[in-house]
Amino acid sequence: MTDRKDELATNLAKVEERIARACEAAGRPRDEVTLIVVTKTYPASDVRILADLGVRHVAENKDQDAAPKAAECSDLSLQWHFVGQLQTNKVRSVVGYADFVQSVDRSRLVTALSKEAVRAGREIGCLVQVALDAGDEARGERGGVAPGGIAELADQVAGAPGLRLAGLMTVAPLTGEYAGRQRAAFERLMDLSTDLRRAHPAANMVSAGMSADLEEAVAAGATHVRVGTAVLGVRPRLG
Repeated sequence: MTDRKDELATNLAKVEERIARACEAAGRPRDEVTLIVVTKTYPASDVRILADLGVRHVAENKDQDAAPKAAECSDLSLQWHFVGQLQTNKVRSVVGYADFVQSVDRSRLVTALSKEAVRAGREIGCLVQVALDAGDEARGERGGVAPGGIAELADQVAGAPGLRLAGLMTVAPLTGEYAGRQRAAFERLMDLSTDLRRAHPAANMVSAGMSADLEEAVAAGATHVRVGTAVLGVRPRLG
């Protein structure tokens, strides 16, 4: 366990240094950017080590892995973010532990989240996932609503009991005009965030950037970066 803690501490320090340098280069205070460590496929023991090292935000993308892990770590002072594509039949479980759902991309999901949040007596922060590889009406390859659908979905979230519209999230697209152009993709997300905040000033979270491109996200103005591999190491192969 000591070896694993040393490994995670070293990796975490390197990521923190990268974020600090990116903030300095962008002329931004370091405290404007929140690190979310994506702990998918890794055990609860790693989450406990990360919490001991000062991590306060963790993310998961599959409820079947996240729910037992969150339960095992329920004594820790952590904010849990759900970042994967979410099916409505998993919403009740996810609402039980997630403080934020970053992958809200359709009306039916908003309705389901609201119903379960009210039932559980919780308020869930919701980010509209934006698909920059989608046309005006389509959904993205990895989930998300097209830019043209943000306003309507955001209004629905903002008016839904038990939900709080927190901002926008994106994953750098693999296809379309922004493929391989992470900085441009994240700058486009910032423009969309500016538009959103005209109607919803408190929706100021911008979640973008991962292990390979967090610098581009910070440069563009992201408030949250989602880092997994750079902290936890190369993920074990599944199956």
